[in-house]
Amino acid sequence: MSFLTSKQLNKYNEDGYFAPINVLSKEEAKEIRNEIENIEKKWPNELEGLGRNYIHLISPTFDKICYKTKILDAVESIIGKNILICGTTLFIKNPKEKGFVSFHQDAKYIGLEPYNWVTAWIAVTDSNEENGCMRMWAGSHKENLKDHNQKFDENNLLTRGQTIENVPINETNPVILKAGQMSLHNPKIVHGSGLNKSNDRRIGFVVQSYIGTNVEQVLGKMYVQQARGNDKFKYHEYVKRPTELMNLKDIQSRKKANEELSKIFYKGSNKIGKY
Repeated sequence: MSFLTSKQLNKYNEDGYFAPINVLSKEEAKEIRNEIENIEKKWPNELEGLGRNYIHLISPTFDKICYKTKILDAVESIIGKNILICGTTLFIKNPKEKGFVSFHQDAKYIGLEPYNWVTAWIAVTDSNEENGCMRMWAGSHKENLKDHNQKFDENNLLTRGQTIENVPINETNPVILKAGQMSLHNPKIVHGSGLNKSNDRRIGFVVQSYIGTNVEQVLGKMYVQQARGNDKFKYHEYVKRPTELMNLKDIQSRKKANEELSKIFYKGSNKIGKY
């Protein structure tokens, strides 16, 4: 069993995040990287733009990760035993590129309420200060959602380039993870990440997010799967798990899911970004 201890849970509640948690072996992390690079080679552009989302719907390798007991136990400690997988995203920073993630709060534009959900950030490669790891503003989740400017920066890996201005960097903490380790963070915590200045890719596979079955989508429609427990609310659209890589029906399901997600992320915006 790998539930969070009361001490770990207190730390999560106090800081708004907890890390590191060992969830995958080095071999499993390498298998994920190989899957990504296999898709990139055989289906160029498939993981670019909107294609970085919902990869667990078209790859059994990624699907399997979402159901790992070690991950779900830790998630259950935070949101309870009735758990839905609500989406996944790949955050890839290639060396020498200028990709970054501005400081933001996940809850700002995603439409999931109440905030009984948690984001799992799983390191496929080591993630550290040199290659642009996440930085968390501990305790910021206890305040109301902050104002975000929509910047649509070309190199920002967020949809709208949503940015909280004047975050005190010296008060933020780097989330340093080895390949196979995971961090969990609260929907309201202010976080972001800088440039990859290393000679290798920095890859994160993010379940964004695991939600309690009591959580509604107030801005649109989400495609989900039951990871654990029961869903008496039935707020969301259910989608099947993939049985083979890049099955045509699964690709179609993912396309629909991404179309709906895009409507949610850009609700009220007069401009559309590339993600």
